[in-house]
Amino acid sequence: MAGHSKWANIQHRKGAQDAKRGKLFTKLIREITVAAKMGGSDAAANPRLRAAIDKALGANMTKDVIERATKRGAGELDDVNYEEIRYEGYGPSGIAIMVDCMTDNRNRTVAAVRNVFTKRGGNMGTDGSVAYLFNKKGIISLPAGTDEDTIMEAALEAGAEDIVTNDDGSIDVFTSPDDYSVVKDAIDATECEVTSSQVTMHPDISVSLDLDDAQKAIGMIEAFEELDDVQDVYSNADFSDEVMAQLEG
Repeated sequence: MAGHSKWANIQHRKGAQDAKRGKLFTKLIREITVAAKMGGSDAAANPRLRAAIDKALGANMTKDVIERATKRGAGELDDVNYEEIRYEGYGPSGIAIMVDCMTDNRNRTVAAVRNVFTKRGGNMGTDGSVAYLFNKKGIISLPAGTDEDTIMEAALEAGAEDIVTNDDGSIDVFTSPDDYSVVKDAIDATECEVTSSQVTMHPDISVSLDLDDAQKAIGMIEAFEELDDVQDVYSNADFSDEVMAQLEG
């Protein structure tokens, strides 16, 4: 497989937007809390918690904050009652959109999500209407110049599903959610630089967008991310290098 790292491009932009809005830590703490609540506070035995902690450390969250969120989720501190909800629908050019939320008020959240779909020219769908287009995967990205043979050997031995070298020389390593931690540890052991890593929903089929629809799609995604209850937004939009350059320009 080859191409450009569409995933890394849009994730980098989304990460920058989150950080700029100052909401990144709130989202990360909520994810750690729920992950610990569902699977326990032992990150070694809880892949979802391990992935959430890795993401938090990558965002420079302190270990004390991470520990408190973990304990709170595991019931060792004040109880937290967040409910996980996923909303699905369609955006510009019929792209698939999934919005993962954590909320203590379902009515408030569904009204806010529906409002974004409507105001941004999309349509909210039923449960399962677009989810079948995505698979949950761990994705570990490394920069251009990384030794491909070293990464391939370490990742494949650890159980990686696929390794993609992109046109710009960057590398994306794909894993199952369960094998994410093992593969991430193996890559870390090579001491190669990792630019980003997380467990995410990856589309099986992407939809290419021109600049106009790409701007609309980014606007919709960012509007969802502005909502306090929204944790993650996934789409099957394909942002080419040329379109990304114009969007960033």
